[in-house]
Amino acid sequence: MSDKKEKFHEYDGIIELDNPLPTWWLWTFFLAIIFSGIYYLHYEIAGGPTLNDELKVAMSELEKTKTANKSNVMETEDSLKAIFEKSDLTVGEAQYTAKCQACHGPQMQGGIGPNLTDKFWLHGKGSRLDLVHAIRTGFPDKGMPPWETALKAEELYAISSYILSKKGSNPAGAKTPQGEASEGYLGADW
Repeated sequence: MSDKKEKFHEYDGIIELDNPLPTWWLWTFFLAIIFSGIYYLHYEIAGGPTLNDELKVAMSELEKTKTANKSNVMETEDSLKAIFEKSDLTVGEAQYTAKCQACHGPQMQGGIGPNLTDKFWLHGKGSRLDLVHAIRTGFPDKGMPPWETALKAEELYAISSYILSKKGSNPAGAKTPQGEASEGYLGADW
């Protein structure tokens, strides 16, 4: 036998090599240990925010946004008409594309959601108030989320104004009428 140490072990005919771990693996292991120590100190000893604390903060911000989006002025058809005339249709188009197009189609012809260019309405009579209310509160039972917390008031009015600007456009491939016909929807005062 030689005095030289062997780099393997043998047990029951199985040879186990004694190779060192790769350096990258050792660094990852040590950094994970250091991170876990810092994490433990921050959250357990120093009193870092828990998930419940973060949820409370997020919910309070949501309530603030809800409160900020509610206007103190009572909305009427006349007040909305004035607001819609001032609305930026490019903002409305961008917001519609980002939030509504997936369900109502690129030309508002309908898809998952109803056609928005015809005079038939599932909810309300197609007035400005009905449209703003529909976008604001949504219809969760039908798959439409309430947008009041995700949209600023100007964006909500801009989307509504953009939708009304496309009334009667009769896009190709429009979904069949749903709901009740509203004679006032295609009226001249729009």
